[in-house]
Amino acid sequence: MSKQRTPLREAPEPLEANDVATVMVGTAVWFVLFVVQLPFYGWYSDHGHTWFIWTCLAGGCLGLVGLKYVTSRRDAIRRAAAARAQEDGRISG
Repeated sequence: MSKQRTPLREAPEPLEANDVATVMVGTAVWFVLFVVQLPFYGWYSDHGHTWFIWTCLAGGCLGLVGLKYVTSRRDAIRRAAAARAQEDGRISG
C-alpha cells in the first residue's frame, strides 16, 4: 500500500431529486404492508411475530413525519430561490 496521499478533491454538488414523491411512495408502501398483514394477525400472534405488523405501522407513521419535513424543505428552497431571483432582478435592473 502506498504511503503517498492522493490530493483531496472538492465534493460534487448534491443531486436534486423529487424527495416528496420518494417519501410519499415509501410511506404508501409501509401502510399497504400494514393493511395486507392485518388479516393474518392471529397467525403472527401465535408465532410471536406481531412486531412485523407494528413495524409497518411505525414505518408509515414515520413516513408521514418525513413527508411533512420534505414538503417544508421543498417550499423553503423554492422561497429562497424566488427571493434570490427577485434580488438579482433588482440589482441588475
